Amino acid sequence: MASAPLVSVIVPNYNYGNVLAQCLKAVKAQTYSPLEIIYVDDCSTDDSVEVARSLGVRVLSTPRNSGVSVARNLGADHARGEVLFFLDSDVGLAPDAVAEAVALLGSDPRIGAVCGNYEPVPLNRDSLVKEYRTLYRHYWYRVAEGPIKGFLPVAIIAIPAAVWAEVGPWNPELLQTEGADVGERLTGRYEVRLTSAVRGRHDDDATVRVALRKVFTRTRLHVPFFLQRQYAPGVVGSPESAASLAAALTAATLPVPLLTGAAWTAALPVLMFAACLAIDRRMYRFVFAGRKAGFGLFFVGMHFLVNLTIAAGAGVGILQWLTSRSFRRLYAKAPA
Repeated sequence: MASAPLVSVIVPNYNYGNVLAQCLKAVKAQTYSPLEIIYVDDCSTDDSVEVARSLGVRVLSTPRNSGVSVARNLGADHARGEVLFFLDSDVGLAPDAVAEAVALLGSDPRIGAVCGNYEPVPLNRDSLVKEYRTLYRHYWYRVAEGPIKGFLPVAIIAIPAAVWAEVGPWNPELLQTEGADVGERLTGRYEVRLTSAVRGRHDDDATVRVALRKVFTRTRLHVPFFLQRQYAPGVVGSPESAASLAAALTAATLPVPLLTGAAWTAALPVLMFAACLAIDRRMYRFVFAGRKAGFGLFFVGMHFLVNLTIAAGAGVGILQWLTSRSFRRLYAKAPA
């Protein structure tokens, strides 16, 4: 890799015109050079295209609304850079993010991709749900820093073009779990690093309904990926799975005292909830150490709902995996 390779920052977008200017301005403010911006609009119905053009950014468009994988692939096809930097349009990069990614890629030829972390606060601080989502993911990405396998954060990811030629493209059939597919191909050939040195502020989901819907859908769609691969034991035995199971058991045991009439059974949901808290105690200590108690309590309640949703998504996904051959083969088809 040359000492200063051209970096192509590929920004796919669908209807994020409200934060797109923040994203593109942050890219234009990068300390790294040379750099090109490739904005790909996936047939937005808001003012996204006008926002990009007002900032002097060239606009590419997909023929029809097809999902982020198609938009990313189109951007990669038009990229001239030696490094492809895929960036979600609701992320505002730190000024040195691209420079840090290029430096890490150049430090070791075994590294095939660098994934960035989120800042602990959202791009726009106008929602408690955003605050929860951003801080939660910041924490877990920080815990997972270093070489990673089994999952691939894709909102901020830099990949040498030569590596992408081997492992790409993004699978257009996978609308919300495309990172699992690419991550498997990447980590089978190269080391993938997750680092907070490459970071950005994310404008996450603002409402409980949207956040939980995404959690449910992504959990359900990951089921056939993990059940048929070597990652299954690690996923089943993970703290995240244990916390979700404890949350589900908390909800399931709530009606037991009413059904049995035995007073001692009231302790069951309390014990299950205590177990749920204990499993994630380090995360909760991190949250309460840096935020006010009121937000900490909101975080605990919101995370309990998320754990319940993960359990529901996994349950529905397993049922669908048992009954649907096409669902079991969701990841079997290679991307075109």
